[in-house]
Amino acid sequence: MKKPAFDLKDIRIAVKTIKTAILRSRYMAARKANFEHLKLYFYVGAYVSANSRNGTWGTGAIAAISERLSQELPGLRGFSPSNIKNMRQFFEEWRDQSNRQVATGDLTKCLTDGDLPVIRQLSTGELTESDMAAFFSIGFTHHMEIIFKCRSQAERWYYIRKTAMEFWNVEDLKRRIRARDYAVNGKAINNFGLTIPSDRQVSRAVQAFKSEYLLDFVNIVDADDDEETMDEPEWMMEMVAKVRRFIQELGPDFCFMNVKKRFVVGESEFFSDLVFYHRTLKCMVAVELKKGAFKPAYLGQLDFYLACLDKYVKLEDENPSIGLILCHSMDRPVVELAVRRYSMPLGVATYRTSEDVPPAYKALKPLLDGSQKLLVEMTSENSVSPRKSKMKKGSGK
Repeated sequence: MKKPAFDLKDIRIAVKTIKTAILRSRYMAARKANFEHLKLYFYVGAYVSANSRNGTWGTGAIAAISERLSQELPGLRGFSPSNIKNMRQFFEEWRDQSNRQVATGDLTKCLTDGDLPVIRQLSTGELTESDMAAFFSIGFTHHMEIIFKCRSQAERWYYIRKTAMEFWNVEDLKRRIRARDYAVNGKAINNFGLTIPSDRQVSRAVQAFKSEYLLDFVNIVDADDDEETMDEPEWMMEMVAKVRRFIQELGPDFCFMNVKKRFVVGESEFFSDLVFYHRTLKCMVAVELKKGAFKPAYLGQLDFYLACLDKYVKLEDENPSIGLILCHSMDRPVVELAVRRYSMPLGVATYRTSEDVPPAYKALKPLLDGSQKLLVEMTSENSVSPRKSKMKKGSGK
């Protein structure tokens, strides 16, 4: 009996099932391989530490070992002199503090039978299963970057967890450490406790904003100087790239909605710098960029934009909008006093720019200086450029 032709629905289900199994298998294989690499590096580091720190090996021993290994194992990677020293430091930073003596004579036995100290800490209740999964899911290069740049255990675990949870590559991790994420995350001055009724939403909102952001990409040619020489598509891609970097600095839950969001109220129009949607908070976030120091008047402006968002844009099932002022500097007591006067949820944070700007770009004006002109071209379909609008302008922008 002839079989009927296959059903496309069955094929889609089968492909999805097999694809999921393949991806899971690859993930588990990569995770197991990473675990074995970390374990190898840990115990090689233990062996090197025991023999190099006590003077057993003479000067230049590590370099000689590295050279001989490359000769006897052609194509071997990861065992340069500097990396072997990194393995030693990896061991010395993570060895069991309660028992600093690690068997170093038989590496094969250690790799077969030994547990890493981080696993033993799990059994004592110091760590959770998710902590262990995070530790072994990130690469050795990530670990060394964290060890080199972070001193306290709390800070190190913060970046281990965030790297694993948000899939940061090494460059992402470096940028986050440079931005001092651990020190500033959840520290923005705000009135959330006074303006958001749900304690859970307050906690989420506090964690969504930092007290300081690193904008190391703010230099760009002024649009007025460059519009004649740069093609519009090329110029637009430059701007899209800048906004993407800005979103990455804000955090993974921020989704871009509008640049220079236009509101028409009565016979006046107003423009909010940037509007995002935050997936966890389930609300819109208006961000105002200010070049100089904080001024209390900025909050009144932002408060008005939030009222506009909630009245004209917010959906019924969304939470009230939240606003963030980003300024170059602030007097903290002034900000703390000012934010308490408003009924809309507001936060204030500062930004800093990279000091390592190449000399050729020193003369370029910052993005924040020209943001009013540069970003206006990226408005939504119903937005109108302030320069072309014939309506009476409000005091907003």
